[in-house]
Amino acid sequence: MPKLRPETLEARKEHILNASERCFARSGFHGSTMVDICSEAGISAGALYVHFESKEALIAGIVERDRKMLTEHFAELTRAPDLTAALTQLGEHYAVDEPQYKRILNLEIAAEATRNPRIAELCLACDRFAIDNLTELIARATEEGRISPANSASQTALMLCVLGEGLFWRRAVDASFDAKALMPAVMGSIAALLNAAPNDKENATRPPQSRAPALEGQS
Repeated sequence: MPKLRPETLEARKEHILNASERCFARSGFHGSTMVDICSEAGISAGALYVHFESKEALIAGIVERDRKMLTEHFAELTRAPDLTAALTQLGEHYAVDEPQYKRILNLEIAAEATRNPRIAELCLACDRFAIDNLTELIARATEEGRISPANSASQTALMLCVLGEGLFWRRAVDASFDAKALMPAVMGSIAALLNAAPNDKENATRPPQSRAPALEGQS
C-alpha cells in the first residue's frame, strides 16, 4: 500500500475530528460510538484507528485543535491596533459565526470533564492557556495606556472569560438566541470593564458593518 503524504494524513485527521464533533454534539459523548463516527466521516474503522484509538483521544484532538486556534487568535489580538474592536470580532466569531453545534459540543465536553479526570485535565489546561494569554494581553495593553481596568489583569481576564462562556452557553441551549443583536451591549460592557481609550469604546458599540477591520487579514 502506498504511503500517504503528510498533508493527506493531516487532512484526513481534520475530517475525522470534524465528524466526531458533529456526532458528540448530536448524540453526546457516551451516546456516540466509534462506528457512528466512522459512518459520519465516511471512512473505515481501520482508517479511524490509525489516527485515534478511542473517543477520549478524539476529544484530546478536538481540545488541542482549539488550543492551536486560540494561539492564532491571541497573536492577532496582540497585533491589533484597536483591542476592543478586535475582541468584538473574536466574540462574534465564536458566539455568532460558528454553527450552534460547536457551542453544544463545548457543553458536552465540559460535562464529560466533570466525570472523567483525563478530559478534565485537558479542558483545564486549555482554559488556563486562554486565561494566561488574555492576562498577558491585558497587562501589556494597560502598560501601553490603551486600557485602564479597575481590577488586576488576571481578574479582568477571568471576568472576560466568564462573559464569553455565558454567551456560549446561551447560544448552545437557545436556538432562538440572537447573539449578534446583543453583541454591541456586551462589548460596551467589556469596554467599560477594560476602561478602554475613547476610540476603543466607540468601536465597541458601533454596528459591526461600519467598523474598520481590527484583525490582520480580515475585511
